[in-house]
Amino acid sequence: MKTTETPPAVPAVDPVPVAKASVPAVKEKSSEGQVLNVFSHGVLIIWAILVVMPLLWAVMASFKTDDSILSAPWSLPDKLHFENWSRAWSQAHMSDYFFNTVVVVGCSLVGTLLLGSMAAYVLARFDFPGNRFIYFLFIGGMSFPIILALVPLFFVMNNMALLNTRHGLIMVYIAYSLPFTVFFLTSFFRTLPTSVAEAAMLDGASHSRTFFQVMLPMAKPGLISVGIFNFLGQWNQYMLPTVLNADPKYRVLSQGLVELANSQGYKGDWSGLFAGLVMAMLPVLAAYIIFQRQVVAGLTAGAVK
Repeated sequence: MKTTETPPAVPAVDPVPVAKASVPAVKEKSSEGQVLNVFSHGVLIIWAILVVMPLLWAVMASFKTDDSILSAPWSLPDKLHFENWSRAWSQAHMSDYFFNTVVVVGCSLVGTLLLGSMAAYVLARFDFPGNRFIYFLFIGGMSFPIILALVPLFFVMNNMALLNTRHGLIMVYIAYSLPFTVFFLTSFFRTLPTSVAEAAMLDGASHSRTFFQVMLPMAKPGLISVGIFNFLGQWNQYMLPTVLNADPKYRVLSQGLVELANSQGYKGDWSGLFAGLVMAMLPVLAAYIIFQRQVVAGLTAGAVK
């Protein structure tokens, strides 16, 4: 006959104390993050207001009369005075300045991207004696202030009969923009996979065909990014055309706006001046709005790949 023994009593185990101090720490960190988020958003909102308000004010002033600009500068226009734009376009010769700027910047931008991408591809993909020396020469060109080169550049352009010409100004713009373009695209080409180029070479493609048909399309985000930066710098360039382009027939928009502001004197054609200013701003704003995503993609592509 089996006897049942009572099992020994299990000693009571005290529950493990929960670390209650971690909850206030998490709440404190979350509150700090919220404060920082609110502060950063506040700074961005203030910065946006400081940037957008002058643009909106210039657009409103371009559709107002001179009297309303001076008497009520912050009021909305009573009606849209499109004659300000037509007067600035025809009488102030903004059409000629706009055409010259489009030709000069368009040709120089194409030349800059073509020559800069070719040089950057060679520096990024091929090892040869003097590779790093040439690369650092381009970097040194970025640090060289252009104002120190104006006097010798003037005499060089004069000896080559390139002063007061569109093609002379195009060549100067290309040379001015090449250092940054090569520096930017060299780092971008290094991030591209080499297996694609090696596969093209094994299929019998030459170096030029591999570059133009394989590697250059892969570098499209970087080309768009550096193209936007060069477009902004060349479109708003004032010092170089002022020194090297004194012919009124070949003046660009920056020179035309200064000429419009100086020629009015005490006449006070403020509406026409604001209309010309908005004409000069619209292509830059349109280019940045259209290619905004491509610019961000090009700037972050090196970190993603």
